[in-house]
Amino acid sequence: MIYYVIAFIVVLLDQFTKWLVVRYMELGESIPLITNFLYFTSHRNRGAAWGILQGQMWFFYIITTIVIIGIVVFIQRLSAKEKLMGWSLGLMLGGAIGNFIDRLFRKEVVDFINTYIFTYDFPIFNIADSALVIGVGLFFIHTLLEGKQEKEKENGTGNIQS
Repeated sequence: MIYYVIAFIVVLLDQFTKWLVVRYMELGESIPLITNFLYFTSHRNRGAAWGILQGQMWFFYIITTIVIIGIVVFIQRLSAKEKLMGWSLGLMLGGAIGNFIDRLFRKEVVDFINTYIFTYDFPIFNIADSALVIGVGLFFIHTLLEGKQEKEKENGTGNIQS
């Protein structure tokens, strides 16, 4: 299925960019791409988002395994017309696997995308994190659209042209 291809591409991009950071940057080194907005900064995280749950690797192994299995089950049950949900799940699967690989083999996640929003230094993240966030966003959009379509069907207004 195309959704596994999406996940595979995310994992490849994620792991390649992390390899570049580990190979060619010193820990803590920062390269400005757009001054005062976007930097590549070599950073490591042994926890989850915003550094919470530092060092709880077994927790992450268990949770990530459950999440990956759940996503695969959802993908297998998708109908052909649920493309937005498929893209969402493919991105989430790739993101989950990308960070899982880091935790499994490095015992930490390599982060490097560092953004400043006005004066706020947003937590440093990576391609896998981006795929997860975009996937969750698409999931919510799908859910909202599906809810709207169900409501229209209930009200008898679905597919009626004005």
